[in-house]
Amino acid sequence: MSGPDVRQAVEPLLDVRGLIAELDTPAGIARAVDGLDFEVRAGETMALLGESGCGKSMTAGALMRLLPDVGYIAGGSVKLAGRELTTLTEAQMRESRGSDMAMIFQEPATSLNPVLTVLQQIGEVLATHRGLRGAPARARALELLDAVGIPDAARRLDEYPFQFSGGMKQRVMIAMALAGEPRLLIADEPTTALDVTIQAQVLDLLARLQRERGMAVLLITHDLGVVARMAHQIGVMYAGQLIEQAPRAAFFTRPAHPYSKLLFDALPDAARHGRGELATIPGSVPPLTTVFTGCRFADRCPLAWSRCHDEAPAWHVAGEAQRVRCHLYDPAEAARAAPMETAATPVVADGGIEAGQTPLLSVRDLKVHFPIRRGVLQRVVGQVRAVDGVSLDIRPGRTLALVGESGCGKTTVGKAILRLIEPTGGTVSLDGQDVGSLSRSALRSLRARMQMVFQDPYGSLNPRMRVGEIIGEGMGALQQRGDGVAVTRLLEQVGLRADMADRYPHEFSGGQRQRIAIARSLAVQPALIVCDEPTSALDVSVQAQILNLLGRLQRDMGLAYLFITHNIAVVEHLAHEVAVMYLGRIVEIGSVDQVLGAPRHPYTKALLSAVPRADLDAATLPQKLTGDLPSPADPPSGCHFHPRCPRAQARCQTDAPVLESRDGRQAVACWFAD
Repeated sequence: MSGPDVRQAVEPLLDVRGLIAELDTPAGIARAVDGLDFEVRAGETMALLGESGCGKSMTAGALMRLLPDVGYIAGGSVKLAGRELTTLTEAQMRESRGSDMAMIFQEPATSLNPVLTVLQQIGEVLATHRGLRGAPARARALELLDAVGIPDAARRLDEYPFQFSGGMKQRVMIAMALAGEPRLLIADEPTTALDVTIQAQVLDLLARLQRERGMAVLLITHDLGVVARMAHQIGVMYAGQLIEQAPRAAFFTRPAHPYSKLLFDALPDAARHGRGELATIPGSVPPLTTVFTGCRFADRCPLAWSRCHDEAPAWHVAGEAQRVRCHLYDPAEAARAAPMETAATPVVADGGIEAGQTPLLSVRDLKVHFPIRRGVLQRVVGQVRAVDGVSLDIRPGRTLALVGESGCGKTTVGKAILRLIEPTGGTVSLDGQDVGSLSRSALRSLRARMQMVFQDPYGSLNPRMRVGEIIGEGMGALQQRGDGVAVTRLLEQVGLRADMADRYPHEFSGGQRQRIAIARSLAVQPALIVCDEPTSALDVSVQAQILNLLGRLQRDMGLAYLFITHNIAVVEHLAHEVAVMYLGRIVEIGSVDQVLGAPRHPYTKALLSAVPRADLDAATLPQKLTGDLPSPADPPSGCHFHPRCPRAQARCQTDAPVLESRDGRQAVACWFAD
């Protein structure tokens, strides 16, 4: 990265001054972007950090002039290569989008047109901004797909978005954004929905293309690990304002604003495992219709005093090339500027959990195969081996994390254990009862002992029912006594108020909806809860609240969790044991310390290496894992991982390794472990 003196000598490619973007809403004028000042130079990445609702995506929309119908730019200047964008006509702006600046949106599945081929969608950009059509356009589109690492690009040009995986769809989006050869690339949460291995490939791709083309990148994210790996400059947003700006090294060495420090303290990691709860930020981002008088973070800040509520802070110097909008850095408040202590809340260590205790859940050789039917008569022509022989145990009061890439069968395992999907083979025992052999009526009574918290709480909560009805529904279905007192107790148990029982799901934030889903699962007093990616869509601060809640409930009630996730940091903090899954099979299983501290399987090593860490020492290039997950309808012979394995040998192509443990170490399915 360039030094401070070099950076000052280079004129910014993007220069934003006093930018104000407003939304005319029924609740009043919402100032989503309020007086933003920042600049990005060619070849440099500027990261915008902050919780949902802080104005990050609205900033991107304002720069691209792609605001909602009720939105408009109310003031300020946006210059790209010296050209003022706010005064351009819509026709001029359309010409600038794609050729001068381009954007990668957060969700490629909704950004790509499902009825147009990849060639047609890239070709539209090439025709508009490069004047290419026909054979020249196809040749250029082929070059772009090759550049973003899509294998067999010539064939895939004529395919539709639904035929691509999530990571491949994101690569197509990047190819479309690059087709106009923009000088500025805006990436809005480009890797949020991706697994760590695919995320690492996409981030590597963006970094390489930036080096080759000298592009400026504005990266919008709430993932501090991605910021540590990609950013040169960092801006922290809160309630429509920038509250801290700093070079990467300064920000990760000494974050200045209390909000920035709390974001770091809310990150889960192995160091806090079993020792304390994560720091949380109380409350939520205030509505942007609020008329602010003091510091916008004052109501949530542990260091706030009267001045913070009465007077808006100015910018102050916090270090070399680092500035912060906080009264603590006012020279007049030097006596008050003490370091912020955010010690973790002490917790009781795992007590009474013996390694030899009888498992609550025992799964043996679980299989889930889905038939592939074709033709007029819908004959079975093959099987999708979604789960192909999984065995695991979970003891009372323990958490087993099931990790792996999307498509490896993790969620199918969770649903098959609860018989939400009927297994094809194998056995599942809960408290010694064979779940698979139970009749429907017997299974209904056992369902009180096992519940599931789904990934998307908004999709799993009935929008037409009030929260109290949602929580009480399970008790009624299982003929358990449920009344208003029981619902109130459950709401308070998950950190919600009793009066919220009369509200509907849409009236809650994402974190609150997830708490409601947890309360619903607790209503029937289960012993086992399957948690399917319960924090994947949440901000760091909200994620910390949910993880603390799950930890407290486990300690107080002795709950066992099957925690399905691809977030390794969450696993480090919450889990006791880890099972690594690849293409329907478990390839490594053991304690957290064993699997994450000394991984034996090459897939586990690649998975851990790909995780972006929120510190500079760990911001190194990950171990490469080439290609994508093969199709479970046509899995490779022998070891399923051998086509992507850096140490595969001839035996791996023909013989499937057995999951086994030696010398008390974690079990691993690999012919050449270690």
